[in-house]
Amino acid sequence: MRTAVALVLVAGLVGTLAACSTPSESAKEDCVASGSVSDSVKVSGKFGAEPEITFEAPLDLKQTQRTVAIKGEGREATTNDIVFVHYSVYNATTGIKIESSTYTDEGQSQFTVNRDTVLVGLAKTLECSQQGSRVVGVIPASEAFGEQGAAELKVGAEDNLLFVLDIESVASGVADGKPVAVEDDTLPTVKLAKDGTPTLTIPDADPPAELKIAVLKQGDGAEVGEGDAVTVHYQGTNWNTDTIFDQSWGKSPTTFKTNEVVTGFGQALVGQKVGSQVLVVIPADLGYGPSGGNEGAGISKTDTIVFVIDILATIPSAAG
Repeated sequence: MRTAVALVLVAGLVGTLAACSTPSESAKEDCVASGSVSDSVKVSGKFGAEPEITFEAPLDLKQTQRTVAIKGEGREATTNDIVFVHYSVYNATTGIKIESSTYTDEGQSQFTVNRDTVLVGLAKTLECSQQGSRVVGVIPASEAFGEQGAAELKVGAEDNLLFVLDIESVASGVADGKPVAVEDDTLPTVKLAKDGTPTLTIPDADPPAELKIAVLKQGDGAEVGEGDAVTVHYQGTNWNTDTIFDQSWGKSPTTFKTNEVVTGFGQALVGQKVGSQVLVVIPADLGYGPSGGNEGAGISKTDTIVFVIDILATIPSAAG
């Protein structure tokens, strides 16, 4: 998987992009056109390999411009999709390179195509981009970090940005598998809002003593293997207190390896297919019991926890 340095760089950039985004005014977005500024950026090299990028700084513009340097033929990204990319990003005002991904399978980064959760200009660049495409996005400060800049990225107040993004794959932001009827009345029931957010109803009974897994939607995508990196939406509820202790709905999906989470969570994922939604009831011995509970989440060492999980994408383990 990614090196420690790559993880720090990607996490630092992605975290900053998400934290400083500006809410969008509309859920429906239009494709951004190319312009003289984005067309002036010269990009060469093969898709999936680090490109050579030349441009004359400063690049000045008032609205994001987007040029397709290499046109792909795969799925087109729409709002709330998850896009897996390799990228290079520059300060378009000073001409200084900020950073780039590793351009390896293990070093892909992911962004949710949503103007509320990433920089507006980055979302505009990703919207309508097809899998297999290389896209150039030039973003004005007003649709990037604005007047505050981003000192940790050496982006000053009112600095513009340049992204070159290789779109490796595009995945749905919700589990889109076929609904499956669950006939076990000892399990919690789940109702979904329009955006996919689940509401869980816990039975008025003691929790089961063993691990229980139910498929709520059956996907037909790639199968999750042991040690794979899996991108999910999830909601975690404490059965004993009937309280949600964590969830990704309302934020961005999360990616982790199946062997780097509590045992029961990992077991619920391995063997499932992308596009599936899974309900798992995890007894304490396969949850936080072995670590003495999770005080910060309000989970004691004897509590049973319940997760609803949308499996959105998976990257096979290098060992597999």
